[in-house]
Amino acid sequence: MTKFTNFADLGQHLVSDRASRVAMTDNLGDRYEAGFIEPSEMAKMSIIDSPEALDMPDPQQVGAAIELMVGTIFDVLRDTRMEEFAGQLAWGMVNSFHMVARQVERREDDAANKLRDLARTFDPSEIYAVELEETQTLCQTLQGCREAMETMRDHASEVYRVETGKPFSSARGSTVSKGYTASQISARDYLAARARERREQFAPEGPLVAVSGGQEWHDHEVLWDQLDGIKARVPEMVLITTAQRKGVDAVATAWAASRGVKTVQFVPDRSLGNRAAFVRNDKMVNLKPVEAIICEGSGIQANLAQKLRQAGVPLHILRLTDQCAMPRMTNRG
Repeated sequence: MTKFTNFADLGQHLVSDRASRVAMTDNLGDRYEAGFIEPSEMAKMSIIDSPEALDMPDPQQVGAAIELMVGTIFDVLRDTRMEEFAGQLAWGMVNSFHMVARQVERREDDAANKLRDLARTFDPSEIYAVELEETQTLCQTLQGCREAMETMRDHASEVYRVETGKPFSSARGSTVSKGYTASQISARDYLAARARERREQFAPEGPLVAVSGGQEWHDHEVLWDQLDGIKARVPEMVLITTAQRKGVDAVATAWAASRGVKTVQFVPDRSLGNRAAFVRNDKMVNLKPVEAIICEGSGIQANLAQKLRQAGVPLHILRLTDQCAMPRMTNRG
């Protein structure tokens, strides 16, 4: 392990060692430019704040910061007795971005609900017009921050994947009428555009590909290869999974995030008791997926595979023995 006597030398080493990671994100600039758009000159971060002329962070600087924050923990612990903990620490960093993005999304939803209520009630007063415009600014600002935070999370998760060889999986997915003021027309336009975006997020259209498997699956590469092959045949595919947080579903969800593929997670209805998973299987089959991947797991996966086969769905079966051997941890003591 290389020793350093000052932070300048360490920083120079990390910059040069990071060159290989930068190569994995050739399109990083485009992704950050798209995620750090300023919808208006003014920004408003809360209901009580006044609009301010605040810029978004520089996308290139943010990208470099993500590389430093997540990548450096691997660099400084590599080839030491603490190397095995680097992945856990980096996972926590990536998950922090994910959780903050979800918190911003909830604030965005609250602002959108208030904007919707205001847009439904016409009031010609200046106070109403100002409140409407400022609420729209708040909603737009939070939407931009949420999209930027998601871009940062996706970049951090890619650094994590490259360093660990494992995909990141989180702990926890206008009308114009005379008589309306100009600001109310703008609000209705914005809400309509946002509603269209959210409908596509929650009810995406495209050929469905089903994936399910056990929670002990460790070889993500064989599953990613299968999914890449299907996406090459079905470019507009939408992934549907059985919503388990470990194993096959988590690996498939991470693949979808890295490829920009929308995912629909079918969580079983626990009120149905022991029937829940099998009813969930029926719902997935009834959606008529164009292809499916079933990895060896429990009787639930066997049931889903049987139903898909009976429905005539092209089926890819991956068995536990199809995986590469799990790498052994070496004792560096």
